[in-house]
Amino acid sequence: MTERKEVISYCLTYKDVYEDYPFRDADWCVIRHRNSRKVFAWIFEREGHVWVNVKCSPEWIEVWRQNFASVLPAYHLNKRYWNSIILDGTVPEEEICRMIGESYDLTKGK
Repeated sequence: MTERKEVISYCLTYKDVYEDYPFRDADWCVIRHRNSRKVFAWIFEREGHVWVNVKCSPEWIEVWRQNFASVLPAYHLNKRYWNSIILDGTVPEEEICRMIGESYDLTKGK
């Protein structure tokens, strides 16, 4: 998964979510929960790659960062709870999907 369309399409497979473009910069897309409007994926382009910000469990946030050079403290979000995944082909798709799924679950609410 390296392209913007791919990650947006994948995020939209989750239940009761929608795509939103809340900023003047159309390069920034967010995927929100329909009921709460909470964002679970921030998708944008930076430094020639597509990036995705995802919320992570505190016990996993450093594990992702240590295991993958392309997983960094989140760009423009709270670095204690969010990671950025650079979609440069170095993070296996299975792991990207796992992180997106975790973000979905963590932001879903009750």
